Amino acid sequence: MVQELLVAGVATVSAGLVYVMSAARVVKQYERGVVFRLGRLSGGARAPGFTMIVPGVDRMRKVNMQIVTLPVPAQEGITRDNVTVRVDAVVYFKVVDAANAIIQVEDYRFAVSQMAQTSLRSIIGKSDLDDLLSNREKLNQGLELMIRPSAGACTSTGSRSRTCPCPRP
Repeated sequence: MVQELLVAGVATVSAGLVYVMSAARVVKQYERGVVFRLGRLSGGARAPGFTMIVPGVDRMRKVNMQIVTLPVPAQEGITRDNVTVRVDAVVYFKVVDAANAIIQVEDYRFAVSQMAQTSLRSIIGKSDLDDLLSNREKLNQGLELMIRPSAGACTSTGSRSRTCPCPRP
């Protein structure tokens, strides 16, 4: 009888330990944890450190809050004075609201990348070749101004670009 109680106690403690181990999560200093309970947002973003979730009911997605360096592939475009140019850029951004970055956009990195490419092509079409070559800061500021309002939960912190005229075939 005592042996059966001991085995049942060890089994209960083991099951409890497995449950606690599956509920424990660690959020790193540069991350925030967004918890979904049965598909709905549960509270705000979890702060860095040790946190617990309900296994099988909660899902936690971690969001990196560091500044991200995102290269924008070279974009060819025709300037206002009908010169074909190729411009590439690097966009720096960071997530400022982890919950909105996960909820409002399917893939926020891809969204920022696509917005940067579209904005870069738009700026190329509105500028003269002389402006692109001499006023690179103006191009960078224009790119930042176009990305910032549409980024949502992300903040564009800067951009760098490089312009080169393309030879005509």
